[in-house]
Amino acid sequence: MNVILGISAATGIGIGPAFVLPEEKERIIPHHAISKEDVAKEWKRFDDAVETVQEEIKNHLADLDHENVQRVIFETYQLMLSDPVFLGEVKDALEQDLYNIEHTLEKKVEDYAQRLRNSGNDYLAERSRDIEDVFGKVLNELLDFHPFDIEQVPDGVVIVARAMKTSDTVILSKRKIAGLALTEGGVSSHVAILAKSFGIPAVVGLEDIVHQVKTGDQLIIDGSLGEATILPDQQTIEEYNAKILEEQKYVQALQQFRDKPAQTSDGTRFYLYANIGTPEEAQIALDQGADGIGLFRTEFLFMSKAHNNTVSEETQFEAYKQVLQIMGDKPVTIRTLDAGGDKLLSSKDIPQLNEKNPLMGLRAIRLSLFYPQVLRTQLRALYRASVYGNLRIMLPLITDLAQIDTIRGIARGVQMSLREDNIPFREDVPIGIMVETAAAALTADCLAPHSDFFSLGTNDLTQYTLGVDRENPAVAPLYNEFHLAVLRMIKHTINSASGAHIPLSVCGEMAGRKESVIILAGMGVRSLSMTPKQIPIIKETLSQFTISELTNISTRPLF
Repeated sequence: MNVILGISAATGIGIGPAFVLPEEKERIIPHHAISKEDVAKEWKRFDDAVETVQEEIKNHLADLDHENVQRVIFETYQLMLSDPVFLGEVKDALEQDLYNIEHTLEKKVEDYAQRLRNSGNDYLAERSRDIEDVFGKVLNELLDFHPFDIEQVPDGVVIVARAMKTSDTVILSKRKIAGLALTEGGVSSHVAILAKSFGIPAVVGLEDIVHQVKTGDQLIIDGSLGEATILPDQQTIEEYNAKILEEQKYVQALQQFRDKPAQTSDGTRFYLYANIGTPEEAQIALDQGADGIGLFRTEFLFMSKAHNNTVSEETQFEAYKQVLQIMGDKPVTIRTLDAGGDKLLSSKDIPQLNEKNPLMGLRAIRLSLFYPQVLRTQLRALYRASVYGNLRIMLPLITDLAQIDTIRGIARGVQMSLREDNIPFREDVPIGIMVETAAAALTADCLAPHSDFFSLGTNDLTQYTLGVDRENPAVAPLYNEFHLAVLRMIKHTINSASGAHIPLSVCGEMAGRKESVIILAGMGVRSLSMTPKQIPIIKETLSQFTISELTNISTRPLF
C-alpha cells in the first residue's frame, strides 16, 4: 500500500481499478517555407480540418442534455473555432510569413496560450489548456494524427493521467467514473469544475502517479484530504467504504436545507448567493437554493471570443438577460470585466501589452478606464438587461474614490444615450465595488458613502495584503486568510459598510468554507457568495450555532 499526497480539486471518496490514460505520442509539427501560390491550398486544408473538428464537437453536443454543464464548454470551443478575428490573424500570418499551415497555427496558439498563463488571473490562466486543446484537435486533423480515444475508458474506474484535456472530460458525463488522479491541473481548471459538478472525487498535483500505478491496480481517491492510496489493503478499503456511506447519508441530509432560508439556530437570517461564470450556471445556483447571484464573472464571455476582446453589446445583453430571467426577482450582481494585465485578447480596441507584473498592472477596472469604450459597451448591455430582473453592477479592483466618480460619470453618459435611442432601462441599478486591496480596505470608510454596496474579495485581499502568490509552492504556506492583518482589513470594511448603511457580502473562497464562515458570521457578515454546491453545506453549518456562539468564536483580538 502506498499513499501519495496531492491537492484536493473535488471532494469525495472514490474507489475502483485504475485506468491509466496513455501518454500522448509526440506530435511532430513540420516547418517549411511555402510559396504564395501554396497559400490557398494550405488555407483550404486548415478550413477542412476546422470543419471536421466542428462536426465532432456538434456530435458531442447532441449527446448532452441541455442542462448539462459541459455544454457551455463545447459551445465555447465552437466559438473559438469560428472566431473571425483569430482566424483572420492565422490567415494573415500564413500569407505574410509563408510557412506551412501547421507551423503557422501552432505558433499562433502558443502565443495566445502563453499570454493567458501570464495573465495573473487563475481562471483565465487555466483557459490556456482550452485553446491548446481545441486547436490541437485541428492540428491532429491536419497531420492525420489520431491519439488515444477517450471513449475507451470503461465504467467504474479511477482515471489516472499526467493531465486531462478539457474535451476529454466528455467521458465524465458518459461513464460512471469513480475518481480522477492527475499530476497536473488546478482547482480552477475545467476538469476540476466539472468533477465537482458531477460529484466525482478529484486530486491533482499527484507527482509521478502515472509511473506508480498500472491499469487495473486498485486505487482510492480521497478528494477531501487530497490523497491517492495505491493497492490499499482490505482494512483500508473497508474503512473507506464506511466513509462513503457516511458521505451519502450527509449529502441526503443536506437536501432538507436547499429550499430553506439560511439562518442560525436562534433565527438570525443570512443570505447565501452563488458565484458563477456562465449564464448556464445560474440554473444550477437556483436549484441549490441560492438567494441570488453574488458574483457573475463576465470574463468568460470575453474569453469565448478568443482574440476579439470587444464582445458585441448584443452578445453581452443576451447573456445578462438570460441570467436575470432565470433568477427572477432575486438579486444578480454582475462584475464588469476583470481581465489580467497582459491584454489577454488582442483587438484594435485593446492592443497587446507586455507587463512584468500583471497583478500590479493594467487589469480589472484600470483596464476598463484605460479603454473606456469597452466599459461603455458593457454598461449599455447591462442597463439594457436591467429591465429583466434585479441587477446590481460591481466594479473590480477599486483603489480610489476618483475611479468610482469617473465610472458613475460614464454610466450617466450611457443612460443618456439609451434615452436618446428610446431603449428602456432601470435608472436605479446599484453600483458597488469589490474591496480586494489593502488600499480599498483601509479607506473603506471613505469609499462607502460613494458605493451602493461592498463585496469583499478575500482571495486578492489576502494575496495583496500579505504579498504572497498562493500559486507559488515556495511561499504558498504563507497564504493565510486568518492572518491578523487580513482580519483587521475585513473588520474595518464591515464596520465602514455598517456606518454608511450599505450592504456587504463576501465572495472570496472564505465565503464557502465552514471554518471561515463561522469566523465571518461572528464578525458581522450576513451575506456570503460561493460555489453553488456549497450553499446547502453552509446553510447546515449556520443552523448548528446561535449568533452569540458565532460571535464568541470570533472574539480573537483584532486591534
